[in-house]
Amino acid sequence: MPIVEREPPKGRRESYVLPKVPVPPLKQTLDMYLTSIKHLVKEEQYQKTKSIVEKFGEPGGTGELLQEKLLEKSINTHNWVYDYWLDDMYLNQRLALPVNSNPAMVFPKQDFRDHKDSLKFAAHLITGVLEYKKHIDTRALPVDFSRGQLAGTPLCMKQYYRLFNTYRLPGLKRDTLVIHETGSTEQEHIIVACKNQFFVMDLVVKEKTLKEMDILSQLEKMVKMAENTEERQPPFGLLTSDGRTEWAQTRDVLIKDSVNRESLAVIEKCLCVVCLDDPSGMEVGDTSRALLMLHGGGHEKMGANRWYDKPMQFVVGEDGVCGTVCEHSPFEGIVLVACTEYLMKFMTGSPSKIGRATSVSELPAPRRLLWKTTPHIQGLLKASAERLQRLVRDLDMDVHKFEVYGKEFIKKQKMSPDAYIQVSLQLAFYRCNGRLVSTYESASIRRFHEGRVDNIRSATPETLAFVKAMTDEKTSLSDSEKIKRLWDAINAQTNSTIAAITGMGIDNHLLGLREISQEIHMEMPEIFTDETYVASNQFILSTSQVPTTVEMFCCYGPVVPNGYGCCYNPQADHLLFSVTSFHGSTETSSAVFIKALDEGLVEMRDLCKTSNKPQSNARMNLLTHK
Repeated sequence: MPIVEREPPKGRRESYVLPKVPVPPLKQTLDMYLTSIKHLVKEEQYQKTKSIVEKFGEPGGTGELLQEKLLEKSINTHNWVYDYWLDDMYLNQRLALPVNSNPAMVFPKQDFRDHKDSLKFAAHLITGVLEYKKHIDTRALPVDFSRGQLAGTPLCMKQYYRLFNTYRLPGLKRDTLVIHETGSTEQEHIIVACKNQFFVMDLVVKEKTLKEMDILSQLEKMVKMAENTEERQPPFGLLTSDGRTEWAQTRDVLIKDSVNRESLAVIEKCLCVVCLDDPSGMEVGDTSRALLMLHGGGHEKMGANRWYDKPMQFVVGEDGVCGTVCEHSPFEGIVLVACTEYLMKFMTGSPSKIGRATSVSELPAPRRLLWKTTPHIQGLLKASAERLQRLVRDLDMDVHKFEVYGKEFIKKQKMSPDAYIQVSLQLAFYRCNGRLVSTYESASIRRFHEGRVDNIRSATPETLAFVKAMTDEKTSLSDSEKIKRLWDAINAQTNSTIAAITGMGIDNHLLGLREISQEIHMEMPEIFTDETYVASNQFILSTSQVPTTVEMFCCYGPVVPNGYGCCYNPQADHLLFSVTSFHGSTETSSAVFIKALDEGLVEMRDLCKTSNKPQSNARMNLLTHK
């Protein structure tokens, strides 16, 4: 199924014509691919892969044919990689969205005095969402410009226009990203979840947008309705936490009934979901708050008080646990950060207008969404609940604040903080496992039309040489040799970053060559069935820098069963890490990884202090390449 998309209206704030994503030279990509994997596989396997790659790239061979087809596609489309990437990264994936795909942004803990306080917070937050949505609809958002490398380049804004008007529809083999027309009258409502019940809040009544006091009044009514056990509906939100194929099959069963069909249609067209959570009963710390955002604590806590298909879900817990849970396919983390930072600043800088504005008189009673159930559907709900609970039990999370130093110290060494942190992650992994593995670091390609991300492969040969110098060869090498290797690793990481953000990364290019071979009904080229290529796309270490200017942090789960998810937020005097893994893997432990990371960061600082002489022309300030 194609993406269902309608273009938002043109506006003067977006008069910049962005270049298309380039198609890198074939030989360059193949050479970079071999360099990226040589030190990660055994010599015999590397030689086999090298032979396959050379055959693929020989003059007049398969690679040149596919490259030609890709160049043709580039000429005839706005962005040759966008659909391939979206399908491969998200829509073709069959795993459940919680933990495996949906990231979360965790807000500072709120000190609510009582239940009414949390509802006032929610009403103020919804007011902020409507203000931000107004900026989007009127094209009033200022255009983002790149910082760091190639500073001043305008960036593609399309992802902002997909924050509130998109929905990920489950499919049996492939999901669909549905994009509604911006400003559509079908989208004049939000969904409020409370005690696993779903309510519709119409935002426009009698042609007037609800004021904050009206929103609060409606929230209070919804909470009362949710407490009425006689009218309580089954926890249908659980179904969206299931595997994508399972949820698609269940949805096909649900829509046979008109009541369910209507409730689903209302949810699928809403602006966002606001989840009013009961107190979790957990001790409230960074890690527990992050867990509640990612999976809600399972069906026994808040896991059913969610609708995971909706890209923007705002969680307001009575115990002060608040944040945002996102379906990731329409936009990247930096767009989520911009939106949530706007909301946090709105909440603190714009006083609540409750009691100071004229309300809409005679507000209609909120509408509870109804569901028709059968014994078969009850069985499906039970199965979804059990699968979510297994995921909850399996997730091993550790949110850690490294307070010895922050990015200011790294900058004083004339190093890029992002490159430095990436090297420290490789050191930690090597300490734990005695090897390096295929690593993913997201790199924004928004300087191009409809650009999303490519991958920075951080496990470079130079980094391997450095981590060995800090471990296996520690006693036999001088500090000056270790520092030289650190600079080499920083430079290699920086150069990989620049290649990726300028459209010269290898992952999108190889993906395009693979997918276009299938479009022209070619037998899958051996380069893509080779065990090295398959393994190199299993990202055991999945990383991303998500920096914020206000107090909040991002988190997400691992992307493979034996892997780590590591999201980091560098601040001036500390570094915040959110590390996840699965208890089910004997190869991983988030606490052990954090301990190794701490030790490595301290050792890297001590090493830097032995020399104050800059020994590199490494480019700095790549803080905004995500």
